[in-house]
Amino acid sequence: MTTLGAVFRPQLPPERLRDLVRLAEGEGLEELWLWEDCFLEGGVATTAAALAWTERLRVGIGLLPVPLRNVALTAMEAASLERMFPGRPMLTVGHGVQDWMGQVGARAASPLTLLGEHLDALRALLRGERVSVRGRYVRLDDVALDWPPARPVPVLAGATGPRTLRLTGAKADGTLLTASTSVDGVRAARRLIDEGRTEADRAHEPHRLVVYLLTTTGPDAAPRLRAELAAEGMESAEGVGVAGDAKAVADAVLRLADAGADTVVLQPTATEPDPEAFLRFTAEQVRPLLP
Repeated sequence: MTTLGAVFRPQLPPERLRDLVRLAEGEGLEELWLWEDCFLEGGVATTAAALAWTERLRVGIGLLPVPLRNVALTAMEAASLERMFPGRPMLTVGHGVQDWMGQVGARAASPLTLLGEHLDALRALLRGERVSVRGRYVRLDDVALDWPPARPVPVLAGATGPRTLRLTGAKADGTLLTASTSVDGVRAARRLIDEGRTEADRAHEPHRLVVYLLTTTGPDAAPRLRAELAAEGMESAEGVGVAGDAKAVADAVLRLADAGADTVVLQPTATEPDPEAFLRFTAEQVRPLLP
């Protein structure tokens, strides 16, 4: 079964989140994903609020930039969310946008090394282990959570390049791909992730692949999609995004699923004129067309 979700984009003011998450739950949407983009909205605060305002909706953070956080704090936040809202928070970490990391004085000389060290320590802390490590970036001295999660918390990592994709296969429990990923890109990503899993002797463990799909619908769907792609520097990208009715969107979701995606998250444009209608479209029209 293909899991379907939608994105609440941080271009919307945070005070709109409450009504939209309640709408998502009321419509039976499976997942809502939130972003931590500089300098818009914080991922942990919005996720905690979204979970508190709902009873069943799963809420993903996609993603927390690891240069901004000490890994112990990431673990504390993740454990608290999981204990308060069991099984509903979904945690993703990643490099962050390097220019933004530079703006706040947190840019790492080796983002790949930092992400690997962060993933190792974070997953160990969330398993309830006591951790001491002196890495290039992550340094912990006899650290353990007093309130570890009652059950394992899967940790996903965002990735685009080949080395990071192999790293997520080796060290994360899942991978998040951006909306710039085509069907062929999903297939290639799955191969690289599986290479990392095999090298780390983790091929027997599940690895969830989540993909954002830039989506527009309505009478001006095609020009809005073209404008968004141009704004993101992807005007020449092939097979990225979908514009059209529910069947066109569902077909695009199924193509990504056939390529290896476990979850497809519909991402509206930054200029989506009616976010409420977008959520209803996702839940009421696209979801019934998927297996």
